[in-house]
Amino acid sequence: MPDTAIIPGSAQARVRVRYRIRSSAADIDAIALAVAVEQSVEVPLDVVRDPWVREHIVGRVEDITPAGAGYYAVDISLAADSMLGADGVPSVAQTFNMLFGNSSMHDMVELQDVGLPDGFAQHFGGPRFGIDGIRELLGVDTVTASARALTCAALKPQGLPVAELARLCRTFARSGIDVIKDDHGLADQHYAPFAERVRACQRAVAEAERETGRRVLYAPNLIGAPHLLAAHAGLLRDEGVGAALVAPMLVGLPAFHELVGDHLDIPVLAHPAFCGSARIDRTLLLGRLYRMLGADAVIYPHYMGRFAWSEALCGEIAQAALAPWAGIRRALPVPAGGMTVERVPELLHFYGSDVMLLIGGSLLQAGDSLAARTRAFVQAANAARH
Repeated sequence: MPDTAIIPGSAQARVRVRYRIRSSAADIDAIALAVAVEQSVEVPLDVVRDPWVREHIVGRVEDITPAGAGYYAVDISLAADSMLGADGVPSVAQTFNMLFGNSSMHDMVELQDVGLPDGFAQHFGGPRFGIDGIRELLGVDTVTASARALTCAALKPQGLPVAELARLCRTFARSGIDVIKDDHGLADQHYAPFAERVRACQRAVAEAERETGRRVLYAPNLIGAPHLLAAHAGLLRDEGVGAALVAPMLVGLPAFHELVGDHLDIPVLAHPAFCGSARIDRTLLLGRLYRMLGADAVIYPHYMGRFAWSEALCGEIAQAALAPWAGIRRALPVPAGGMTVERVPELLHFYGSDVMLLIGGSLLQAGDSLAARTRAFVQAANAARH
């Protein structure tokens, strides 16, 4: 649903929201109206006696379309003002509250798409770097005709001591990897404390950069309560770390947006952990909403990996991350989840060069041949230019 899908009102801009609802044909009209009311005024309509509230605030059912056996696509428009603060700026928490607050508790309702009024998404800022900014930081050609795909590796498994994680980091960096990220399970555990790990891994990356003359970005995992996120972001800044990994659904979407906007001035990779906890369409959540809230790169499971995501869904997420969006930079798609070096040509055929390929376990399985296996990954990713 494009952002031009706005319902013009006499006084209020409206946000058009699409829900996928499981219902019988006999009940769908009543359920659609109930969702419209629940997501706006949350009282029986006969309680709403104020004419302005009835006209401008109460949700409206705009369209109901069959969407497969037992399902319907229901378009409801909501007042944009209900998502804004007194200063006229959208609130992250209130926006999601109005889009899918109470209705998320109905197991037959899924948030499928959102059409935002002009300028609404731009208030959130979007990626600070995006795909082109990340390429520039790495010294990689940004011209589409000659641009190459980027490569990413993960430090895992958790449980390893800091020295071993730093050794892996150094090997990946020397072997040509562009971005090295913490496994999302790495936090501030006793076996690899955050501050010690970050300093050691960033030092390893810096050493490799001096040896090879090429830039590498290390992305530590930021996870925890807001005060801890801010403190750890400060450590990244003090140590000259080049990127960060954050799972928006684990830390909370408002906290993620504030972290990106107020505490980080480096590219942010959004991890999909916990994204399946809510019935929100994954293309919408990962491809558009994470991007809107500031994710420079979006990690998601590629089809035929460890997760049963379809080829079509993976393509849609990548397209949503890269699609033109006035005032919002393009985010970098990062397919992952059980990928192997042998599948790199297939991945590049599917995504083209506007992608960063993330391989973890397939590299680490090489054991003592890790460096050679990593170089083979880099060479395969560089082999195809689109």
